[in-house]
Amino acid sequence: MSENQNEPSLSQYFANDPPSFFDHLAGKDGKKSAQVPESYASYDLLQSSSMVDPKSNVPDSVRDLWELPVLEPKVSVPLTMPGVSVATDLNDPVQEAVSVLVDPVEAQHRKILSPDDVTQDERGLRELIEHGCFRSAVNLTARLLFIKQQGFGRAGYTVKHSPNSLQLWFTRLALLVKLGQFDIANVEAEPFGSLNKPDVFYEFYHPDMHSDKKGSMASFSFRLLLAELPIYLGFPRVALDRLTEMLAITSQIKNYFERLPKEEANKNSAHFWHLREKRLLHSIVNCSIILKDFSLTDQLIRRLADDQTASVDEKRSLMSAWGRIRLQCGDIYGAEKKFSEAKRLRDGDQTEQPDVRDLVDRGLLAVAQNDFQSAFDLFQKASVLESNNTMLYNNMGVCLLYSGKLKDAIKMFESAVQRNPKLALNESLLVNISTLYELESNNAKDKKIALLKLVNKHRADLCVDLDICLKLKIVA
Repeated sequence: MSENQNEPSLSQYFANDPPSFFDHLAGKDGKKSAQVPESYASYDLLQSSSMVDPKSNVPDSVRDLWELPVLEPKVSVPLTMPGVSVATDLNDPVQEAVSVLVDPVEAQHRKILSPDDVTQDERGLRELIEHGCFRSAVNLTARLLFIKQQGFGRAGYTVKHSPNSLQLWFTRLALLVKLGQFDIANVEAEPFGSLNKPDVFYEFYHPDMHSDKKGSMASFSFRLLLAELPIYLGFPRVALDRLTEMLAITSQIKNYFERLPKEEANKNSAHFWHLREKRLLHSIVNCSIILKDFSLTDQLIRRLADDQTASVDEKRSLMSAWGRIRLQCGDIYGAEKKFSEAKRLRDGDQTEQPDVRDLVDRGLLAVAQNDFQSAFDLFQKASVLESNNTMLYNNMGVCLLYSGKLKDAIKMFESAVQRNPKLALNESLLVNISTLYELESNNAKDKKIALLKLVNKHRADLCVDLDICLKLKIVA
């Protein structure tokens, strides 16, 4: 099965932020943005989207609460002095590949939005991201930050921060992570540290600047992104320490509201911070999986599952994810128990027909038992219920391959692409189908070039290098 559970998703960082032009990334209406590529992994564990509470309506004074830095007297105040680290725009690797491997003229016909095609403001940035033009969006953030005197060459210079400038930085860094530009993201994130310097708090500035507002100008999501960044750099233990520190502060704020009189406003505030606490627990679970600390994983999932405020669907999702983690450990019996618990939590009569989650759980269990035909049948039944779920076709193709049906597996992948090219031309499926082309024939290059043409036509950006997902070496 395809396993991209560590693939960064933009939407995960926008939960519980105030309404802004970033809302379409988070899917604040309860639905994920179709423009942001989904993870098509079978083991898509503990997604943060379930933590988004679109109806949450707490005042900014509650939302912006955070631990103020303690400043020593007569010691110079440390400031946050970021700057764009690259002088040139990010290029378009798909266009470059088409120009070299196909035809320069066809490359010129590639239709994606550039920063020059949109307004030079937040509205333009929103439009680029909505169309999946992530590299163009990164390039536009560089222009907008230059206007705020935080562009290329400005790192190390004192600057006044605002909620808008910090949101721009957050968006830029989230996009860089999404695109796999981890080195650039790391360099540009370094000046922010853990966002614990005084100049990212309203209190640092004159009250007239921000109408007596107090608390953090940097969003909770920005803090979360910086805490998780070491995961993508290969340092999950550092991320675990940062997330644990965030959890301690979040729990402290939640407990503060829980101790206040049981008025409706205080209940809402406590619930709001409780959701943030759960979001952090999800991230810590993912860290523990990467570190193979499955004892910690079990402990934290049990804590989440025992939460009295969790809905039945949340608990069911947790049990399903727990079962998939058990499969990763090789514990088939334990996985089967968790999947059974997930099934029992389902509303309605137990004789009700299984849904997609039931079928996928059973399919993954069959894969773990090397029963690929049964797994295929289960994924196929699920695909009838969710015909646009490309992960299912991906898994069906892998089952066919493991059953010794290479040509049928290739046909399965190709039919998925023909059925819905915009969704199917994702990084996971491209890696799989390119690999199968190489297994099938020594003349795989022509078929991979055909895939490249489809990517050129239907995708604005890929978030994995072409030499990885299409196995095409580009030599100019």
